Amino acid sequence: MGKVSNRLTVYFEDPFWVGVFERVEHEKISVTKVTFGAEPKEHEIQEFILRNYYNLQFSPTLDTVVKEAKKNPKRMQREAKKQMQEKGIGTKSQQALKLQQEQNKLVRKERKRERKEEEALRRFTLKQQKKREKHKGH
Repeated sequence: MGKVSNRLTVYFEDPFWVGVFERVEHEKISVTKVTFGAEPKEHEIQEFILRNYYNLQFSPTLDTVVKEAKKNPKRMQREAKKQMQEKGIGTKSQQALKLQQEQNKLVRKERKRERKEEEALRRFTLKQQKKREKHKGH
């Protein structure tokens, strides 16, 4: 059975605080982006995760490489400090978010096209009905 890991990165993207959830399962990564607004406190983030994690819509999965190696505790501490100072999100996460945006865009386009066709059909039937009513009187 593969390893499953989750990571949340919270950063400031003017004018809001944004959180990026990364989920790695079976060497595939999927992400989602959440806008918090004001700077969230740790207990607010924990509460958000407990209440909303299963309702989040993650992006489609992308292949990724998962490295499993034992690390020196001091090295892990340095890496954690480095991650705290990092700005933004990882490139794999960015790719996954971009893929999710593109899919949402395609869905929106499809809905808009369907609505446009329905409206054109409605107008056409209304026009035909008016034409028939004009000829009934003569």
